[in-house]
Parts: sequence; structure tokens; C-alpha cells
Amino acid sequence: MYQVTMGIVKKMFHANLISEDEYRQIDTMFREKYEPKIGTLFVDLEPEQR
Repeated sequence: MYQVTMGIVKKMFHANLISEDEYRQIDTMFREKYEPKIGTLFVDLEPEQR
């Protein structure tokens, strides 16, 4: 669920619908909610780097 959710959030960031600060806040919130089981492998704190 974390990957799917953050994929949508990343698209919103790239479409300039949310700022980088908002992206990071959302990422933190969903990491706490979903607690990715494989650690931070899927955590992307740098949305502009592809």
C-alpha cells in the first residue's frame, strides 16, 4: 500500500500540485501508517531524483 500511495503522491509532486515540503510530510505520515515491512527500501525522500 505504501508504494501505491506514494506513487500517486509523487505524480502529484511532479505535476506541481504539492510542494516538496508537503511531499515529505505525506511520506512521513504514510510511513507511520503503513510501516513498510522491508524497511526503507521503498522510501523515497528525494522526489525530484528519478
